Amino acid sequence: MLRVPAPFCAALALAFTAILVAPAPMALAEAAEAGTAESAAEPAPLPAAETEELLTALGMDQLFPILREEGLAYSKALERELFPGAGNEEWQALVGDIYALDRLERVMARRFSEEMAGVDTAPLLAFLQSERGQRIIGLEVSAREALLDETVEQMSREALDEMRAEDSPRMEALRAYIEANDLVESNIAGALNSNLAFYQGLSAGGALPLEMTEEDMLRDVWLQEPDIREETESWVWSYLAMAYRPLEDADIEAYTAMSQTPEGRALNRAIFAAFDELFTDISRDLGLAASRFMLSEDI
Repeated sequence: MLRVPAPFCAALALAFTAILVAPAPMALAEAAEAGTAESAAEPAPLPAAETEELLTALGMDQLFPILREEGLAYSKALERELFPGAGNEEWQALVGDIYALDRLERVMARRFSEEMAGVDTAPLLAFLQSERGQRIIGLEVSAREALLDETVEQMSREALDEMRAEDSPRMEALRAYIEANDLVESNIAGALNSNLAFYQGLSAGGALPLEMTEEDMLRDVWLQEPDIREETESWVWSYLAMAYRPLEDADIEAYTAMSQTPEGRALNRAIFAAFDELFTDISRDLGLAASRFMLSEDI
């Protein structure tokens, strides 16, 4: 159940967006009362051992090295777009630290355990640790790794086009799964959040014009939304079509049904929340690091 944003697009046109609408502010007294009530009612985060067991069942230990490889590849595209030939080994070393495996694991585990507070993990583990569940997770991870090869990614998109042209019955099973987990909209939101964070990193590092305001950044990010939507839809559908190709429709339907349970919905929200925090932090750090090389080019 890899609720992972599709890979970043390149450079300042990269695309990720955000919850750009904040709730109306409460009066201070109301906020204090609400905070006290919420604190008293909040369940404790998921215990560390239970968190680790669930994340392992989800294949996160296998996924993080792949995400690191995606990040390193993306950083090369950033260098070509923003400061060609200026980064070299120093840039790659910085990116390596930003995508350090222990960081990915630490942020994911902390936020995931917080989001899963009070959730009964027994039915989730029963499915995910079953033979069917582990086969599905294994296929998801294998497909994600295969997509590191751009040729494979292009082939997956072409295969999806063929499925659509043939009106394959598999399309309906995939559609139900994608809609049940809100995969397109949630990935778009995560992408846009990360894009905004990248701008903020560039701004903090002094690489953006002084007159560029937060509102300007938001406007630029939103202008990318149509391209991000198109790319995300294509990526999600082609990835799942490739990953689940060996499965029977009944397997996908069972996975969808599990996702629609209260526990499954909580799991989905927790994974997206954890990845959103992780990739937002990474994007901000990438922007800050990139600003150093962009400024050195201008000198």
